[in-house]
Amino acid sequence: MQDSDLNHNELTLIKNRIMKQFYITICVLTVALSSYGQEKNKKMNFEVDGVCEMCKMRIEKAVLGVSGVKFASWDIPSHQLSLIVDERKTNSMVIKSALAQAGHDTKELKATQEAYDDIHPCCKYRDTDTHDIENHPQ
Repeated sequence: MQDSDLNHNELTLIKNRIMKQFYITICVLTVALSSYGQEKNKKMNFEVDGVCEMCKMRIEKAVLGVSGVKFASWDIPSHQLSLIVDERKTNSMVIKSALAQAGHDTKELKATQEAYDDIHPCCKYRDTDTHDIENHPQ
């Protein structure tokens, strides 16, 4: 009888180990799949200072150079920058930092005077008297 009891106990232990491994595997897969299925692309919009088509090209080039930015469009009249970004790779402050380095201000982050001085004279959005739209290069 003891051999049969021993075999039964061994089988129960093996069964319990297999079930435990099965449940751990299911838990790991559930966590992995739920994080994989999360929305990675996010739409963002914020205001960026600028005045012309040259600003538009500079702004869009600066943000498209940030890893994780998939789409960028800056609207001249409204100054609104529309983006689609991979949130796993970047965030709004990284993007605003790239804009500041390119010489453009946002509400949260201002370009240094040196970066601002490097933009084309017609693009000086801080100087209200230089916004002669007819003299902007196209």
